[in-house]
Amino acid sequence: MKKELKVGILVIVAVFLLMFGYNFLKGNNLFNASRTFYAIYENVEGLSPSAPVTINGYQVGTVTDIDFMTSGELLVTMNLNNKFSFPRKSIAKIYGGGLIGGKSMQIQLDEDFSEMAKSGDTLQSEVEEGLLELVNDQLTPLKDNISNVVVQVDTLLKSINFILDIETRDHLKTSIKSLDGTLASLNSSTSEIDLILKNNKDEINTSVKKFSETADNFSKLSDSLSKIEFNRIAQQVDVTLSNLKNISDQLNKGEGSLGKLLHDEQLYENVENATKEMEELMRDLKLNPKRYVHFSIFGKKNRKYQEPESQN
Repeated sequence: MKKELKVGILVIVAVFLLMFGYNFLKGNNLFNASRTFYAIYENVEGLSPSAPVTINGYQVGTVTDIDFMTSGELLVTMNLNNKFSFPRKSIAKIYGGGLIGGKSMQIQLDEDFSEMAKSGDTLQSEVEEGLLELVNDQLTPLKDNISNVVVQVDTLLKSINFILDIETRDHLKTSIKSLDGTLASLNSSTSEIDLILKNNKDEINTSVKKFSETADNFSKLSDSLSKIEFNRIAQQVDVTLSNLKNISDQLNKGEGSLGKLLHDEQLYENVENATKEMEELMRDLKLNPKRYVHFSIFGKKNRKYQEPESQN
């Protein structure tokens, strides 16, 4: 073979290998038949060509191309192996994405298997929030709260600086000095009290002892009082009250002298008349004593009784 022919064959083989390697890196295998599917997105969230396409976590293909459409949306092209069939209403969802790894594509299978997807179909699209988006959603309110706290702390510090001016600081220093003096006086008073307690320890112990003896005496007195037969005294009081009740019942019934005096009107009138006559007799005796008392050596005839004049 001529050198030119060998060079041409080598060039053709090199070009073939280059094309095969390029498509292989993009996820296209020239020796395996595959199907092409499409999905339209407003934002692919960092999805790049050669990203894996999975069904239930198992890779069934790759993303081969991402192009802009005239409407400004993005058309994602996917190549899937022929042996994997899925419903036409399945969803092509972009998911994942972290601090290191990129986005991936998964096919969420629909429950309706009556119509299967064919090569060239455009699947429904959906984008799942990734780690960065979730972290951003959680950190945004926290950032706002931190900003508010910083503003409040700044306002508080300004207020404290406004309150603690030079004059206020001087007053605080004076107050602290006064407090130190008060504490020193308190310590001195405490020392004096300790000295007094120490010098009068015997007297204090004696007073405590006497107080203890007095408490014992009170305890003995309480024991003595507790031994008094209060029940017997209460029984005697009950008997006395019962007797008084009987006397009261007899008086109410007119029994006995007092009962008759209370209930017999004739007896009451006789006693009242006797009392009235006794009063008149005493008055006449006082006015005319000679009528009732006669004293004579030689004797004297009795005078006839004269009824006294009525006294009003």
